[in-house]
Amino acid sequence: MNIRPIRNDADLRAAFVRLEAIFQAPEGSPEADEMEVLVALVEAYENRHYPVGPADPVEAIKFRMEQQGLAAKDLEPYIGSSGRVSEVLNRKRTLTLRMVKRLHDGLKIPYESLLSRAA
Repeated sequence: MNIRPIRNDADLRAAFVRLEAIFQAPEGSPEADEMEVLVALVEAYENRHYPVGPADPVEAIKFRMEQQGLAAKDLEPYIGSSGRVSEVLNRKRTLTLRMVKRLHDGLKIPYESLLSRAA
């Protein structure tokens, strides 16, 4: 096992090539241990150089709607009238703190997603 830090994208590509070669390694083997270490290094490098921020509030709502098979009408208890739901989904109105709390409590959308960028 010859593991080195991932310092740049070339190192990252090399790590992916190696991971592809040992991906099916049997548990408990030296290759499986190597894979575990490489995955940790890749995650650390990607988190540092390619961070993924929280979801856009409207996209988070639409994602939850898709997951649960909800229609815009189903959001009325959380956001308000059908017109207000439409305005939020079309980015013409931002979420209020009351809406955020209701969406979080009712649909379990993380506060982090609802309070990130302006809707």
